[in-house]
Amino acid sequence: MSEREPTKAWLMDMDGVLVHESVALPGAQAFISRLQKAGVPYLVLTNNSIYPRRDLSARLQHAGLTVPEDRIWTSAVATAKFLADQAPESSAYVIGEAGLTTALHEAGYTLTDNNPDFVVLGETRTYSFSNITVAIRLIEKGARFIATNPDPTGPSPNGPLPATGSVAALITRATGVEPYFVGKPNPIMIRSALNRIEAHSETTAMVGDRMDTDIVAGIEAGLRTYLVLSGSTDRSKISQFAYRPSGVFDSIEDMADLIGTDTPEGD
Repeated sequence: MSEREPTKAWLMDMDGVLVHESVALPGAQAFISRLQKAGVPYLVLTNNSIYPRRDLSARLQHAGLTVPEDRIWTSAVATAKFLADQAPESSAYVIGEAGLTTALHEAGYTLTDNNPDFVVLGETRTYSFSNITVAIRLIEKGARFIATNPDPTGPSPNGPLPATGSVAALITRATGVEPYFVGKPNPIMIRSALNRIEAHSETTAMVGDRMDTDIVAGIEAGLRTYLVLSGSTDRSKISQFAYRPSGVFDSIEDMADLIGTDTPEGD
């Protein structure tokens, strides 16, 4: 059996891997700095579609992490790339915030409520009943239904908030139409990220804190996968899943020595 090539590119989830509630996790900046110093291609991934990449870069900087905006890949950007490839220069009715509308504008899309080709649902802190009603009626008239990600809830200082997946379920119940989710765990988001940094799946690693989104998306895209226990998944929960990551680590702080090596195992 031939030896596996060293990891040549890295994809990392943001929340639970690099930051937690706007605070950088131990070792996160050191890991990114080591990638940058070695010239290793990388992207920070997030299903959050609220913020444009420039704003996310600024928020990470405030948390103590230096991540240029071109090293960030969001479900909004992946959705816009998917739509631009599938139906260039089309139109969409959008429920979402600047991260999604900016990405769609940059992809050449016209945003309208006048007979759009697509209804595109993203995350927002202020879901409007009237906007959801418009979306339902447009889908019933034939607009195709796309959503940035299936996450049912999002975090807030006061507890979980309804997120894209929950609102998508409401629209589906009203219309009978299931959305196509682009973000994780759909491996299409991983593949679009690989294309962005011109990396190959066989020599790229995915670091995440969730088995049901990050790890399964990485496995289905053919990547090496590393689970960190600094976020959503407890070690005791790993055995509940039918698949396994390539390695398990307490945090990204314990992974720096993997950069430039082919070591597959964690703790």
